[in-house]
Amino acid sequence: MRLILKMRPVGILRLSHVDITAPDLELAAAYYTEVLGLDISERTDDENGDRIFFKCWDERDHHCLTIRHDTRVGLDRFAFKVDHPGDLDLFETRIERAGTPVRRVGASEEVGQGESIRFEIPSGHEMELVYDVQKVGGRLPLVNPAPIVPNLRGIAPPRIDHLLVHAEEVPEAARFFQDVLDFRLTEQLLDGGGHQTIAFLERSAKPHDIAFVQGTNGALHHFSFWLDDWDHVRRAADLLAYHGVTIDIGPTRHGLTRGSTIYFFDPMGTRNEVFSGGYRPDPDFPTITWTDDRAGRAVFYYEGVLNERFASVHT
Repeated sequence: MRLILKMRPVGILRLSHVDITAPDLELAAAYYTEVLGLDISERTDDENGDRIFFKCWDERDHHCLTIRHDTRVGLDRFAFKVDHPGDLDLFETRIERAGTPVRRVGASEEVGQGESIRFEIPSGHEMELVYDVQKVGGRLPLVNPAPIVPNLRGIAPPRIDHLLVHAEEVPEAARFFQDVLDFRLTEQLLDGGGHQTIAFLERSAKPHDIAFVQGTNGALHHFSFWLDDWDHVRRAADLLAYHGVTIDIGPTRHGLTRGSTIYFFDPMGTRNEVFSGGYRPDPDFPTITWTDDRAGRAVFYYEGVLNERFASVHT
């Protein structure tokens, strides 16, 4: 009898964390804990600057969001988690073969995680891949957990979900993620000439883990947190209005992803989103295409038009 051995697939699992900057860490801490409802896992002041590390209540990793003190408001980097330590070597080889330099970050260089690799993607953003992430636990036990957590503050999303960034050449950024990093293209928006202006890509069997929209290289559009259902999205809107948070748009629904959404801004002007719903794209899921004449419905399905602030970004 002949044994057939299957090679272990190289795998990026999911979004690990997003690292941003803010000029007022105390204001940021108050907003992200009391309004958004995140937990602070650690605060540091070292050679990498004064930083606060946040996590959601159902996440067990050390952090999903880092805010570093800086006079500018913008994005430092974002990180994805891989499922095996050897993936760092394999992806390093792939990325360098694609013509992109890779920097190794030692296990002692970063808070809450082990060795990683960092590199610049075609859209000018710094991306990180990491395997070993410190586990600090969530608010529910792993043995006989209750389905709810009492006394949560604010919106209290259970986990981070995805991010949307800008790229001057969306097709180039999307192709890098597909060819080099094994992401799958779930949806796209094409202009009148057939040029890709929005691309949604996934690794974790959900509508998107990252998306690119045409705009300034290196800029952040938003990062998003998951909510379990539409009722939680509606409650989030109530809380945002109660706290006087600037709402960009929503509650509404996307055509792209079919998800329910609210866009809103933290006190420094960084756009956040809460997101729920959507579909489950299997590995053979066909790419959904939206055309330019339906761009309004693609982004905000109920309104059918793009609001004037949709294109605003932070670099």
